[in-house]
Amino acid sequence: MKRQNVRTLSLVVCTFTYLLIGAAVFDSLESRTEAKRWEFLQAVKSNFVKKYNVTAEDYRMMEIVIIENKPHKAGPQWKFAGAFYFATVVLAMIGYGHSTPVTIGGKAFCMAYAMVGIPLGLVMFQSIGERLNKFASIIIRRAKRYMHCTQTEATEMNLMLATGMLSSIIITTGAAVFSRYEGWSYFDSFYYCFVTLTTIGFGDYVALQNDQALINKPGYVALSLVFILFGLAVVAASINLLVLRFMTM
Repeated sequence: MKRQNVRTLSLVVCTFTYLLIGAAVFDSLESRTEAKRWEFLQAVKSNFVKKYNVTAEDYRMMEIVIIENKPHKAGPQWKFAGAFYFATVVLAMIGYGHSTPVTIGGKAFCMAYAMVGIPLGLVMFQSIGERLNKFASIIIRRAKRYMHCTQTEATEMNLMLATGMLSSIIITTGAAVFSRYEGWSYFDSFYYCFVTLTTIGFGDYVALQNDQALINKPGYVALSLVFILFGLAVVAASINLLVLRFMTM
C-alpha cells in the first residue's frame, strides 16, 4: 500500500476515534444536566398551565411568539449595521443563527452572496495570514540576530509559537472587552471568542444583542467587526501552520 494511502487511512481512523472520544466526554459532562433542565422546564410548564388554565394550543402559540420575538429584543437586525454584521458572519462562516433571512429574496441572495463571499473571505484571510507570517519571520530573525543566535532563520516552530501567542493575546483581550460590554463572565467571554474565531459559532453567545447595541453603540459595533475579521486572519494563520506541520510529518 502506498504511503499516501496509509497516511490517509490513518487520519480517517484517528479522526473517527477522536470523534468517539469527544462524544463520550460530552455525554458524560452534559447529558445529566440536560435531563435535569428538561425536567425543570416541564415542571414549570405544568405549573403555569394549571395556574392560568392555559390550553395546550395556547401554550404552543405563546412559545412561538416568545421564540419569534427573541431576535427583536436586540433591536432591528436588518438595518445597515445589523445587516453588515450578518454579512460578516456569513463571509466568515461563523453562522451564529442569531438572525436569518425570512423572505424568499433574502434567502436566495444569502446563498448567492455566500457562494462568492466565502471563497473571497478565505483568500483574504489566507493572504493576511501570509503577510502576518512574513512579518513574524522578520521580527524573529532580528530578535535572533540581536541575541547572537547561531541559527538566525525563522523556523516553522518559531512561526507557530509566534502566531499561537498572538492568537492567545487576541482571544484573552477580546474576552476582557466582551465581558465588560456584554456583562458575561470572563470564562463565557473567552468561550465566545474561541468559538467565534474558530468559526464554530454555536450561537449560544452572540455579541451586540443587548440594549440595541447595533443602533446605539457604533463604536462597539466597529470594534466587534474588527475583532472578528482581524482575529480570524490571525487564528487562520496559526491553524494553517499547524495543518502544514501535520501534512509534512
